[in-house]
Amino acid sequence: MKSDRAWLLGLMLPCAAVFLVFFAIPLTRLLLIGGSGELGWAAYSAAFTEPRYLRSMVSTVVLSALVTLTTLVISAIAGVFLARHEFAGRQVLTAMLTLPLAFPGVVIGFMVIMLGGRQGLIPLATELLIGERLVFAYSMAGLFVGYIYFSIPRTILTVMAAAEKLDPQLVEAARSLGASHCRILRDVLIPGLKPALLAAGAICFATSMGAFGTAFTLATRIDVLPMIIYTEFTLQANIAMAAALSFALGLLTWTALAFARTLTGNSVAAAA
Repeated sequence: MKSDRAWLLGLMLPCAAVFLVFFAIPLTRLLLIGGSGELGWAAYSAAFTEPRYLRSMVSTVVLSALVTLTTLVISAIAGVFLARHEFAGRQVLTAMLTLPLAFPGVVIGFMVIMLGGRQGLIPLATELLIGERLVFAYSMAGLFVGYIYFSIPRTILTVMAAAEKLDPQLVEAARSLGASHCRILRDVLIPGLKPALLAAGAICFATSMGAFGTAFTLATRIDVLPMIIYTEFTLQANIAMAAALSFALGLLTWTALAFARTLTGNSVAAAA
């Protein structure tokens, strides 16, 4: 018995060391730095009450929620279709859908600029059609497109894996009993995919909350929390406020992950 306990303790020590060095100590240091500025510990309340910070926080949460919902709808439809149908070029299409995983956020930002920037494809096309250039790259709309682009690969693979494990006989049984397509979707497919959708949605939301590279590339008229933190840290030299905002951002993201974990058990924790 003692040897088993010693063996388990030996296995836990590396995990405890990693947690201490890479999580506990840095987060404690960040927490202390956040309370060391001119505002003191009131910096943490200012992160949620000061109009500029609150506005950027709300914008970040709303944008991340919209990105998550849109990504889940697209990934669910495409993932179920790819998992349940065999056709020529299926592997190539799947590879193309996961291609954005190879690109950093800055590159995706440049792609959005080429699509909706001042000299992008869509503004040039709208100028020919309506005589006015529709530029959206340097706004929340451009950031939304960029986030969707790099969020889909992170969710579609999870949905495909869950859809492949879903028993097709359940769908056939529901169809044989006269269930409509909407009824099958509501009562069979969505409940079967619910854990995977919630897990993928939580990861998508967390990624969108903290994404920086794309926002930095498109930052002309974008006021999201990662950009505010960057500005406070580099341009304003307000390290304490940047630390407090970072902690607030982490708290919001952790709350979303914890909420999803309560809905799906351990699936979110395993996926994250």
